[in-house]
Amino acid sequence: MAPRDPESSPAAFLGGELRRARLAAGFGSQETLATRLGFDRSVITKAETGDRPPTADVLTAWCEACDLDGDMFARLAELARHADGVVPTWFEGWLEAEREAHTLRIWSPILIPGLLQTAEYARAIFLAAGADEDPADEMVAARMERQQILERPNPPHLIVVLDESALHRLTGSPVVMADQLAHLATVADRKNVSVHILAAGGANAGLGGAFDIASADGAPDTLRTESSVEDQVTQDRSLVRRASVIFDLVRRDALPRAPSRGLILEASEKWKTQPT
Repeated sequence: MAPRDPESSPAAFLGGELRRARLAAGFGSQETLATRLGFDRSVITKAETGDRPPTADVLTAWCEACDLDGDMFARLAELARHADGVVPTWFEGWLEAEREAHTLRIWSPILIPGLLQTAEYARAIFLAAGADEDPADEMVAARMERQQILERPNPPHLIVVLDESALHRLTGSPVVMADQLAHLATVADRKNVSVHILAAGGANAGLGGAFDIASADGAPDTLRTESSVEDQVTQDRSLVRRASVIFDLVRRDALPRAPSRGLILEASEKWKTQPT
């Protein structure tokens, strides 16, 4: 994976400008600006280093706090995001870990995980997140290509714990949901895949958010965490250990493979009866 050239990256240029604006506005540290904006400091850090351009809401708040030309910085941010391509730079580290993994553990409390999504389900998610038609199609293609690790001769062992609510959350249309769950049940029947459904209702150990853990020979485990504001990829041992404990807890409380697959098929059939 080639390193980003800091002199030519639009994201790095934007980050430098945002940093200068922060300092000029009297915010001497990233923490003080983060507190003012109401976001985690890591959001500020990644924006200023060019690792991840700020989202629209972060940028708007930043411009207001630092008295910046919002339109100009919005154009710079759009250029930075476009330059990152379909796959953002920050995500490349996870893709590499995913490709090298012999075991992937996934906890997903809201949606069907990306590795198990159909194209139409994935497209519905991207459109709901605000992507335009053409970029959404490109992102779908990238996600389908990512799934090829499950088709190789020696695929990773995939262990997924999925909150039952994801089976009943309308994403796209009833037809999309029925097809998605039928696909999920088919993949869940493979020898290298274990899908466990955690019954809906009540608190559980994984309410803090979705995450994936990739384990590979000769390398530390890699953790990817998800939130509506920011995702993170790390090999920090303490964070990986905490995620592993949470995964064990939600898996312990989830249904075994066969009953889980039965619930998935049952939900798929129910979606088929819903009006389109």
